[in-house]
Amino acid sequence: MDPILVLLHTSADGILPRAALEAVTAGRTLAGASPFCIGVVGASADKALPQLAGCGAAKVLVATGADFAQPRYATDAAAAEAIAKAAGAKILLAPHTSRWARILPGVTHRLGGAVDTHVTAVADSGQGVAVTRWYYRQRIEANLRRAHRPWVIAIESGCHEPWKATGAAPSAENVPVVLGDAHRRTTVEGIRGPQGGEQTIRPEAELLFVTGAGWTKPQADGKVHLAEAEKLIRGFLTVAKASLGSSKSLVDLGGEGQAVLPFLTHLHQVGQTGSTPRHAKGLSACCFGEEPHTVGWRFVGERRAIDLNPACGWARGKADVLYVADAFQLVAKVNALLGGAA
Repeated sequence: MDPILVLLHTSADGILPRAALEAVTAGRTLAGASPFCIGVVGASADKALPQLAGCGAAKVLVATGADFAQPRYATDAAAAEAIAKAAGAKILLAPHTSRWARILPGVTHRLGGAVDTHVTAVADSGQGVAVTRWYYRQRIEANLRRAHRPWVIAIESGCHEPWKATGAAPSAENVPVVLGDAHRRTTVEGIRGPQGGEQTIRPEAELLFVTGAGWTKPQADGKVHLAEAEKLIRGFLTVAKASLGSSKSLVDLGGEGQAVLPFLTHLHQVGQTGSTPRHAKGLSACCFGEEPHTVGWRFVGERRAIDLNPACGWARGKADVLYVADAFQLVAKVNALLGGAA
């Protein structure tokens, strides 16, 4: 087996994010009985090392310091390159996070290697390392092998179980990274984020709640109830700790001059022209089960839907469970049962 390096970065609070721990599991699985290395980049590795306890890495290489506290192409690329060379790895696995996706192609060029992104599985095929990834909006699955080394592989989140630490934290070996003023030209002046309670896209949530255009249509009384819809949806997200998605038909309504839910954007869009999230469970409401939308549910484990029409698209083999009910009434009842505002 080619020498393997699992390249990780810490989050703002100093710990390894879930995607990083999933990459550790992928590295362990690929290495089998062979030793592998782990590299960590961040302000400090003190909180990250205990998370790697018992993972079986032969060596943990770290590049830490204030220069690596915030994502920055020049310093991140320099650190990743230094760790890769110190490890002498021929296979580099990394989580496909926004921070790593930005630098991995450039680092691969510096190493003279090849890179594949959005990989969903990696394994020893018996004829060498093989990866699996999807094309054409998850409609075509491809299995790839490369002879070129080093091979950098960026792994999508949600494809492996995150590593759970057992035992004592491993020791770490510092890797020197030579930085000059040119590496520090870009500075982070601050971070803008949603105010408390406004975060609705939660990749690590167990449940994905997807809204459709039915929420903005006239209801049984012939009237549109946008304010009530917003209150119910926000209440459900709070009590269920769910992530919010939307069908394209709903987020496009604004461009058509129709009333929309003000907290929805195209970033929430799930489907053929949107995202393909990975959650253990999914609940769709008022989406009618249109094909472009359900394509985005390919990697959702257990799929359920709410619709008044028992013959809707979700009932045609696209949902594990279909609730034939009024979404307004059902979500209000669930919010009340879970302790939220109905």
